[in-house]
Amino acid sequence: MSAAPPPATVIVVHPRERRSKCSVEALRGRDGFVFTTFPHAAPIDVSGYVRLGIGGALLSLDDAHRGLLLLDGTWRLAARMEASYAHVEVRSLPLLSTAYPRKSGTHQDPTEGLATVEALYAALRILGRDTCDLLDHYHWREQFLDANAHFGTLPSPAAPPANARTANRGDRVVAGLEGGPGRS
Repeated sequence: MSAAPPPATVIVVHPRERRSKCSVEALRGRDGFVFTTFPHAAPIDVSGYVRLGIGGALLSLDDAHRGLLLLDGTWRLAARMEASYAHVEVRSLPLLSTAYPRKSGTHQDPTEGLATVEALYAALRILGRDTCDLLDHYHWREQFLDANAHFGTLPSPAAPPANARTANRGDRVVAGLEGGPGRS
């Protein structure tokens, strides 16, 4: 008997987020991901989910059975979305380095801040979920993995199916991440 698949990851995108610069855009339509545009409610029940954010308890394997919700937008825009998802328990990730170039001339991004895809990758690794191909379309993939190589590797939760592609450096842990919305 095989284990049930993990709950879908919900990504709430701010409408002012430019899709051309969105680090998670390549995941639209991929199994296991549900996208919605703020202020529309998530199209699935997010009871029992955790939301990546700053200031929560660290995300851990104890959360592996729970769904994951991410707010996608600049830090300023994502902060405006938080009140709508205050009922979703916040989890943070250990500190990681972002590879995404920050260019805000008006606001300072949190030092814990990562691009949304970086945060997602780290969270899925911590939860023991599949990250195969997740960073394939991320322009700063190599820089992100190199900058966070000191986090070591995570054990694989299970062997991938025989027909699964193995991503380069897919065994690296980028476990600590912003813990909140990211610049995408």
